[in-house]
Amino acid sequence: MAIIKWEPFGDVERFFEDFPLTTFKDLGTDLAVDVYEEGENVMAKMNIPGVDPEKINVSVEDNMLRVSGAHEEEKEEKQKHYYHKEIKKGSFERVIALPQDVQKDKVSAEYKNGTLTVTLPKANKEIASRKISIQVKK
Repeated sequence: MAIIKWEPFGDVERFFEDFPLTTFKDLGTDLAVDVYEEGENVMAKMNIPGVDPEKINVSVEDNMLRVSGAHEEEKEEKQKHYYHKEIKKGSFERVIALPQDVQKDKVSAEYKNGTLTVTLPKANKEIASRKISIQVKK
């Protein structure tokens, strides 16, 4: 008689390998973010093409950077016969833990050519838990 290795969660793992789960890419953007240090600033860069800067919300609260917004829904026309319709629209949100305290009242954001760049000046000893919303510049 052959010995068979018992894998109690093997079927569950195979299910998730074969099942296409919804990812951020399915929402029309991958919401990947680069966070790095540049001089006296912490920088966050995110590619979110096709979004109106007026519809992007950036805020800092409790050492967390929150970026949210919405891709406008394009009305589907019946005259168009799609072969593929993969670009999805809707709202998105990404929350990033900041590596250190920042001066919340001096945070700025700029949206240019589909890239959102948030500049977060480092704080010396400021620790505040209040929420600050940032205006996104075009």
